[in-house]
Amino acid sequence: VTGVQTCALPICFPVTIRKESKKKIKPRDKEHYVNGKEFEEEIRAYYKTGEISIKLGESINKIASGLSYATNFINYPYKEDMIGDAIVKMFSALKNKSFKLDSGFSPFSYFTTIAFHAFINRIKKEKKHHEALNDYRDKVYTELMIDNNEVNGGHVYVDPAYINDDDY
Repeated sequence: VTGVQTCALPICFPVTIRKESKKKIKPRDKEHYVNGKEFEEEIRAYYKTGEISIKLGESINKIASGLSYATNFINYPYKEDMIGDAIVKMFSALKNKSFKLDSGFSPFSYFTTIAFHAFINRIKKEKKHHEALNDYRDKVYTELMIDNNEVNGGHVYVDPAYINDDDY
């Protein structure tokens, strides 16, 4: 509370009471933080040995999971599918040794970009699937309405999508 006057004298001075502030979380203490230098060293070790370490796997998982909390991806109902696709794509990039270690680029940004594109591709697939379902549903409902109307007295069903405003 700021500016509270708590005195019985005719002239009072405002008293400022400081609230306890939240302790700021440093980036390295966050749940999905990946240290770029350690990540690059893990990739370097994988390229030499051909064995994926637990730390490298965790880093890839953290990149995909952390990206799923970005504002442009957080509200999708198939977020787990997006994360899974991203992990598969990042592991295949590792397997193919797509990232060039001496290129001067950050492996974190390279793999984040792979995850980003995997997320976008999953969204496109889901949109295409949703549109196919809607088209099928419209087709079936229209056929059912026409068939039912012929049997039940010949009422004509007009699909609202095909109504022209000029007809009125």
